This record gives sequence, C-alpha cells and structure tokens, in this order.
Amino acid sequence: MADGSSITIKRNITVRAVVTPRWKEDAERELSTALANLDQQLAQLEQEGQQVIDEIRRQSANPLDPRVQEQVGSVQQQVAAKRSEIDEQKRQVLEQQRQVRDLEFEQVVEQGQIESFVDVAVGDNLVLKLQAAVLVRDGVIEAIESPS
Repeated sequence: MADGSSITIKRNITVRAVVTPRWKEDAERELSTALANLDQQLAQLEQEGQQVIDEIRRQSANPLDPRVQEQVGSVQQQVAAKRSEIDEQKRQVLEQQRQVRDLEFEQVVEQGQIESFVDVAVGDNLVLKLQAAVLVRDGVIEAIESPS
C-alpha cells in the first residue's frame, strides 16, 4: 500500500521434526557421511602436507639448512592447525550422533530454519508476527504454528 500502513517483511520460521525411525535413520546416515568426509579430508591433508614437505626438501641443496627446516616447520604447523580444526568438527559430529541416538520416538526436535514473508500493518504485534514454526513428520507438514 502506498499509504505506509502495511509492509511485507522477511521472517525466520523454525522447522521442528517429530523423531521417527525414518528420521533417526536419515539423521544417522547424514552424520555418518559427514564423518567419512572429515576422515577423507584428514587423509588428504596429511598426504598434501607430506608432498609439500618432500618438495621443499627436494628443491633444496641442503635439506638440513635452517631455512629449509623453518619452511618445513611452518608447513607442519599449518597442517597441525588444520588437523585440529577437522578433529574439532569430528568431535562435534560424534556428539550430534550420540544425541540423535539418545532421542526418543515422538520427541519433537528443532531441525533448522527457513525464511518466509509476512505482511505487517500498523497496530500489529510484531513479536507475534515474527513467531512461526512448522512441524514435520518424515518430511510431511503436520502443523503450522503461527499466532499471526
């Protein structure tokens, strides 16, 4: 409206899922895939780090030269930092896996957020207009929870 009495705004909608056998299987499969990908990244990191170190040593006339050792040490530090980062991601995924296994069927869990638009007008309660959730069971919407 041109008079400024209403506008459309973007809001986040919480997606809640009912824990079912299928939901648990899907969640565990996703987490197992994530773990496998992280293991693959670790193996690739180690291999590439070793290749860089081997190349530094191969290109140097004296592999024991302090400058060469410094370069090798720098690469090793970078690899160690990235390894720690990946290890932390693995710990988080393993924790999520444990949490999924501990969930009981029919329990409702927050699965994420999606965006939508809502019309707001003068006099509306903005807090209520922004609150919205969708409840799904195995991907099928069971309820739309929106006070607006």
